[in-house]
Amino acid sequence: MGFLLAKLHAAGSVLNNRALAVFGLKERSYSVLVLANSGLEPTQRELADFLSLDPSQIVALVDDLEKRGLVARAAGKQDRRAKTVTATPKGAKLHGEAAEAAIRAEGEALNGLEPDEVTVLKGLLRKALWGRNLD
Repeated sequence: MGFLLAKLHAAGSVLNNRALAVFGLKERSYSVLVLANSGLEPTQRELADFLSLDPSQIVALVDDLEKRGLVARAAGKQDRRAKTVTATPKGAKLHGEAAEAAIRAEGEALNGLEPDEVTVLKGLLRKALWGRNLD
């Protein structure tokens, strides 16, 4: 199973990075932008935990997105030392455009599956990761 998931991830990453390059994004920076647009106001630590990345990697990704005017850091509401990351209006606009490209890349990666199979696969992956189906 691990090999199959790794192989699918690798193939999907190539397609995602190709689709996102037009927006100056890669899969990891796009993932940060998605979470910054989620309305959850994640801290950098939460981003690192959710994306399974080292905090220093998150800092570099956020730095790049912030320099481009796509996200902003702010002091956390509960802990002012913890920086939350939220999308700017420019970041929200780019996210919307890039999301369409990411959806197309996902479709290409999963083109061997029927639409209902894609739904089942996503549900099973969510259940495996978080113990429940989060639709």
